[in-house]
Amino acid sequence: MDTMSSSADRGSGHGPAPRAVRTLLRALVALLAACLVALGGTGAAHAAGSDDGLVKVFVVPDPAQSGGQLATLPSIAAATLGDASRSGEILDLNRGQAQKDGGALNGPDDQLHPGWILRLPQDASGPDVRLARDTGNQSTSTASAPPAAGGQTSTTFTFPLAAAVAVLGTILLALVTAGIVGRRKVRIAYDAVRRAVRRLGEPMRRRRRLTQRQATARRFATDAEAVRRAYGTLGEFAPTRQRPERPVHALRVDGTGVTVWLTAADTADAPWTSVDGTRWRRPAAAAGWLTGGEDTAVTAQAAVGAACLVRAGTDADGEPVFVDLSRLDGVLSVSGDQGVARDVVQNVLAEIARTRPETPVTVLRGADGALPLTVPSGLRQLPRVDAPAPVLPAAEQGTVRAGAARRPVRGLVVVAGTPGEAAAAELAALCGPGGAGWTGLVCGEAAGAHWRWRTDADGHVDIPVLDVRLTVPA
Repeated sequence: MDTMSSSADRGSGHGPAPRAVRTLLRALVALLAACLVALGGTGAAHAAGSDDGLVKVFVVPDPAQSGGQLATLPSIAAATLGDASRSGEILDLNRGQAQKDGGALNGPDDQLHPGWILRLPQDASGPDVRLARDTGNQSTSTASAPPAAGGQTSTTFTFPLAAAVAVLGTILLALVTAGIVGRRKVRIAYDAVRRAVRRLGEPMRRRRRLTQRQATARRFATDAEAVRRAYGTLGEFAPTRQRPERPVHALRVDGTGVTVWLTAADTADAPWTSVDGTRWRRPAAAAGWLTGGEDTAVTAQAAVGAACLVRAGTDADGEPVFVDLSRLDGVLSVSGDQGVARDVVQNVLAEIARTRPETPVTVLRGADGALPLTVPSGLRQLPRVDAPAPVLPAAEQGTVRAGAARRPVRGLVVVAGTPGEAAAAELAALCGPGGAGWTGLVCGEAAGAHWRWRTDADGHVDIPVLDVRLTVPA
């Protein structure tokens, strides 16, 4: 009985043993705190030393590296400061400074030459911002070279010794604590260590994801073959004398074949095989639309004339997935993470600019004051569009025109942010039933939208109607 009582006392936290445990734990916590203080002191000293004589700069890229577009002061301000109207600050910092080629920036309309190094305000940020040592003379300032062709840059990550000591101290503390207080504490300590290590590696993971998304955007800009194959596939589902059109809502194109998303009531003939209730797969070797003769080519061309395919992103295998905006039914609402939602809409605009240049676009500002999106040069931006008298959309109808009906993309209405009352009325007049027949792209919540996509901070977009999650180009 005495032995059992003593064991119970020790297990319940009474007696001299727990006091020794608490003393040891306090000592270990003090050791860990000392490691963290050392980490903070070392980090502060490193930050103070590394900032000496360094300024933030932007290196003007060659047009061949930026899609043929030469950088301007407003575009630099938008990319590094988030506000194109701050271009005057960049001009003031660089006015009259001699560049390596002998030129100098003297006015807001001066053309920027590739290789120029322009100083930026200290709050500048983004992948295009670099550090240069201020030598007092612009012509002798040093900065890293512009990215090589293809846009790839290299980044070196360092892991400070103090950080390694702090992580090691945390691991030791977890192990010792687990040995003293029992198995239940092992899981708690392990989770704490895992969260700490994950926080240390999160900046590197974010940079890696951003690099992958930027590479996807460059791939989309040059991969015309996938676009041709996607449009050609639509010809197999065009209407014939024997059967009506089978709507294709999305396609996945890869090196081994094509996958299409149909409605649950539709089917596809051989060589198509069913993947699930709505997806059908055809191997690349059975590309009948390429060898099906003149009639097949005519029906394919008819489908191309009405459809408007855009690559919304890449799936888990890195393959592009197309959606047909001609089946949008009025408005696409992209919500969730604001930055990634803007990337979704910017990518859709870039896709349309490549396949349907000169498509008219008008941009509206949302009620939340979000910055306007950039319209690609291939599209025709209109400051104002004459439309039927704006009427606020009815709650039960919204902007949906006709479910699953194909309507040509006559023009685009882009709303940066959630529409306010005036923007919602104009959106309904341009895109809703009885309106001008345009297509709406909204970075935010849009009442009555038939298509709703949601993004997250990791660069993904969920498309519920297709039941897919894609990685968004950046």
